[in-house]
Amino acid sequence: MKIFKTSKALARAVKGPVLTLGNFDGVHLGHRKIIKKVMERAKKLSRPSVVYTFEPHPLKVIAPHKSPDMIVDTRTKADLVEALGIDFMVIAEFTKEFASKHPRAFVEEEIVPLKPQEVWVGHDFSFGKAKSGTVDYLRALGEEFGFSVHVIPAYKRGASVVSSSRIRKLVAEGSVSEASRLLGGNFLISGKVVKGRSIGKEIGFPTANLSATTELMPLDGVYAAWAFVAGRRHGAVVNIGVAPTFGGDKRRVEVHILGFKGNIYGRKIEVEFLRRLRGEKAFKSKEALIKQIRKDAERAARMLAAAI
Repeated sequence: MKIFKTSKALARAVKGPVLTLGNFDGVHLGHRKIIKKVMERAKKLSRPSVVYTFEPHPLKVIAPHKSPDMIVDTRTKADLVEALGIDFMVIAEFTKEFASKHPRAFVEEEIVPLKPQEVWVGHDFSFGKAKSGTVDYLRALGEEFGFSVHVIPAYKRGASVVSSSRIRKLVAEGSVSEASRLLGGNFLISGKVVKGRSIGKEIGFPTANLSATTELMPLDGVYAAWAFVAGRRHGAVVNIGVAPTFGGDKRRVEVHILGFKGNIYGRKIEVEFLRRLRGEKAFKSKEALIKQIRKDAERAARMLAAAI
């Protein structure tokens, strides 16, 4: 998949694609339904497939105080889209000037240069200044400029619509396994391993202290997880919190990679969460904490083995 920063740059490479537009935060099952339809239509029409998205999320520019934590960072979003098989992706820089565009100007400047055959959007899609552009208006512009517009209905899992906001709520509650079911893959965070307090090493359970680039974090607690180091998957136990037993006051993400030996300071790793094991708590002694960590590691190892 090739990534472009503007529609004009992509237009020099392709013409007549099947296109979808949206934020696609998390690339969840609802998003995947749209993307798979785009790929299906692109294959049938022998046209390239394109996902058009924004960076940063529009609310971070329009109303930062209302902006939610993003489920994935931009790089991870692109990786997830690529894994689905899309040919091209536009990651447009969203600025205040961009936000002020009239819906018609947005279509003329961002969509028309690509001369799309078809444009596919979700049921709640809106565009242009103050989200004033509706799907019906997009259809009217499509008739004028020569592309058809198609809407994918809301995707439900159970009785509720699959949405980024629903997934954020589940992650914030620590329900990572349920969030993963809605995402279509394990909820993950990524970041660089930085120097920590070395407490884990001192008590026999060395941890990688993660400086995460992902905004959304699960509820404080201990989790069974997969850690990916240099593309290799390892079982892990992750603690999110302040380590109250040692009087911590700063929230940290500490990853104990089961059976792993090696120096990974400065390395980027990814962590996929499987299940929350327990909440974070203060223990009466270091020995009591060590005993619990050992139990956590054994329980996580069993869960991970069952998940293979």
